[in-house]
Amino acid sequence: MKSKRGWRRLVVALIVVGAMCQVTFMHKDEVVAGAAAAQGKFNMSYLFSGAPSSYLSQVNKSGETLDVVSPSYFHINENGRLNVSDLEASFITEMHKQGKRVVPFLSNDFDRVIGEKAIDGRDALVKELVTSIQANKLDGVQLDIENVGAAYRDKYTDFVRKLREQLPSTMEVSVAVAANPTGETTNWIGLYDYKALAAVSDYLMVMTYDESYPGDPTPGPVASLPFVEKSIQYALSQAPAGKIVLGIPLYGRYWNQDPASNGAGIAAKSVQNLVDQYQGTVRYDAASQSPVATFTIQAADAKATVNGKALSEGTYTVWYENEQSLKAKLKLVGKYQLKGTGSWSLNQEAADTWSYYQLWTDGFYFTDMQKHWAQADVLSAANRGWMLGIAADQFAPDEALTRAEAATIIVRALGLENAGAASAEFKDVPATHWASQNIGIAQQNGLMQGISNDAFAPDHSMTREQMSVLLSRALKLTTPASGGAKKFTDVPAGSWSAEAIAAMSSRGLVDGFDGGTFRPLASLTRAQMAALLSRAQPLLTK
Repeated sequence: MKSKRGWRRLVVALIVVGAMCQVTFMHKDEVVAGAAAAQGKFNMSYLFSGAPSSYLSQVNKSGETLDVVSPSYFHINENGRLNVSDLEASFITEMHKQGKRVVPFLSNDFDRVIGEKAIDGRDALVKELVTSIQANKLDGVQLDIENVGAAYRDKYTDFVRKLREQLPSTMEVSVAVAANPTGETTNWIGLYDYKALAAVSDYLMVMTYDESYPGDPTPGPVASLPFVEKSIQYALSQAPAGKIVLGIPLYGRYWNQDPASNGAGIAAKSVQNLVDQYQGTVRYDAASQSPVATFTIQAADAKATVNGKALSEGTYTVWYENEQSLKAKLKLVGKYQLKGTGSWSLNQEAADTWSYYQLWTDGFYFTDMQKHWAQADVLSAANRGWMLGIAADQFAPDEALTRAEAATIIVRALGLENAGAASAEFKDVPATHWASQNIGIAQQNGLMQGISNDAFAPDHSMTREQMSVLLSRALKLTTPASGGAKKFTDVPAGSWSAEAIAAMSSRGLVDGFDGGTFRPLASLTRAQMAALLSRAQPLLTK
């Protein structure tokens, strides 16, 4: 929810345990859940709640999830010209160090008159925006003009076009557009010509929320799943999926006996606290795929505050978002192959939000990876198409990696899938085996051999020394790096794997255990393999 914004505005190391990392690839029954070639889906979020001095801590809570942060720096004054406020150079510098882009949003604060003035005076406003973006080392701008009538539709598109022409292509020009599940062409929702705007911008941030709004007399969801999905479908009828960003709400709305409070906004992180404090209840509405909280404040109860306002006595109904409802929305990103998500706004989300957000946005619904130490590594491997799950919602991170899986992983990582090799020639790998071709390719390229002339043992676990040898061959690491090889008490100099282990350890790709051991015969897990792939990725993709 956004104060002064009217309705419709909400968007939205690891310690690799001294063992060598492992990963598991596809079993014959493994689900290919949208094998991604790119590095994950795009994620952005707005910065509006809290003082600018808190922006850094807000962003840091999201970990590596965000690509773009959009702070509230740009506003339109009463004359339709640019007003810049709260801009902190140190925050911009730190975001760039973290590899995040800073793209402020330009807001008319839902004021129709100043929005019209801005569009009518777009030539001057474009010049001011370009000057401020470049002077402050920003990465572009998102236009967020709301509550201006459809009569300004063509002028608004021209505004965006002029701005796109004046800024370098390396700088973002994006547009926040109202959700339009019914294809509305009148009133202020008709301001947005999706097709024309998509043609002159980097993407459209579709504000798929505020289905219920401030002043709405009827309690209801902020963003029911049918509302969100219909909004996506309309957007896709007008613009390519790669230019559609799904708006995700991190807030809710509440109703009580006071009409003045109808649809008032509340941060998602506050709802459970209120339910606990006043011994309320939560139910999940199946039709809308939204949680609904109910609690009663008695006259003698201590009064909680929301957005600085003390809650009066009475019974409250709160429609909001939780893990279940957000995951249902995030699934739509993969279903429709959208560019990614935007969220309104940071500092309103529940504490556990970022533990699953990116995992689910990218279409990998691995419930057993949530909060797992290798989550980031598994997501990276899955996004590259190197590793997938054993089911749509299971990755099995702690299962041992098999030799068949290892062959499949390395063939994929090296881009050898289309090498045209015949099926593997081992008695225990028939042509019908799920990994037969990959095992054949690995054998043909000198990466893996059988345990004997006619046996490959596809279901045997991959050991740490076997993976060291396999990866050293794949990476063409024939000798240790100068002065970097570690000596392990359980890896004799004459061992068949000693040279490979030395070559890998000297480059920081594998490590040992306390006491100077390597445990060469220990099995690798799927999670450990994913982590190893993350370490080796710069060499694998050269």
